[in-house]
Amino acid sequence: MYCLQWLIPVLLMPKPSNPALVQTHVMFMVLYLIGFFLERKPCTICSVVFLATVFLICYSGLGNCLIWASHCENDNG
Repeated sequence: MYCLQWLIPVLLMPKPSNPALVQTHVMFMVLYLIGFFLERKPCTICSVVFLATVFLICYSGLGNCLIWASHCENDNG
């Protein structure tokens, strides 16, 4: 589980509140994760735990997904 220490900060990084910067944030996150998985080659357990956490965060409906922007708050009102 040593490799998870490099992935946990990705989950804690806040999304920018400015909508113009969301694209840059998403691009940075995607490139960081691709580079991390290619360079470090984390173990299968760490990869599954990280991907399950990202899946749960993105589909929880809280709007905190780090890969794409969810605009659930704007649809209601």
